[in-house]
Amino acid sequence: MKYFGKTDIGKLRKGNQDSFGIYEIAENALLLSVCDGMGGASGGGEASKLALQAFANEIKDACASKIEDSKLDASALDIKLLLSNAAGCANNAVYKTAQANPELQGMGTTLVALFVVDKTMFSINVGDSRMYRINNGEIKQVTHDHSYVQYLVDMGKMTLEEAKKSANRNIITRAIGTGESIEADIEAIDLEEGVQDTYFLLCSDGLTNVVSDEEIAKVVSYEATPEEKVDKLIETANQNGGPDNITVVLLSI
Repeated sequence: MKYFGKTDIGKLRKGNQDSFGIYEIAENALLLSVCDGMGGASGGGEASKLALQAFANEIKDACASKIEDSKLDASALDIKLLLSNAAGCANNAVYKTAQANPELQGMGTTLVALFVVDKTMFSINVGDSRMYRINNGEIKQVTHDHSYVQYLVDMGKMTLEEAKKSANRNIITRAIGTGESIEADIEAIDLEEGVQDTYFLLCSDGLTNVVSDEEIAKVVSYEATPEEKVDKLIETANQNGGPDNITVVLLSI
């Protein structure tokens, strides 16, 4: 596996409220995650950092006793429960900090993450930061947006094309830290036998709001290193106006 991540302030923002993490839990275990904060200039950045740290620490602590000879025993884990608990810890960290600091009240963050143990893979997401799977130039969104426009699409009241152009596309319906509890979507990901050059891309909406899925797939499918592909995606988002912070994490399997 090869991986790389990067965050960029974009062209219009004064600060970067995105955070990302790549954690080698064991020789055979990897955690990738992206958070996109909201809630004012200081609140959003604080929320994304707090959530990322709490989420990763809970997973690392839970896995520590199940690592032998530098390898994590996946059979000893209930991975869905592990991810759910970690999301709860992230929510608790952000929510309690917001309640204790009036200037931070209302802050929150998205969360999208991929946990890999050998060939076992699980995604988790809250909000509208996304995970994609790219194979042979074809792209598929793994996660489902928790957003107002996605709700309208699901209800048949808006098309995907209308959703992409809607002035309400940045309104999210779930976020880490805005309430006492949180519900996260957690899904197992099947890796097809014999399939080569599979990529998983995690990103904030600073990428997806200005770069199409087709362009993302095209860049990721180029013959280049993960670093070069991530740099190209961020460059493309900035060339298209860079109205928001841009964070991209890419995993090649």
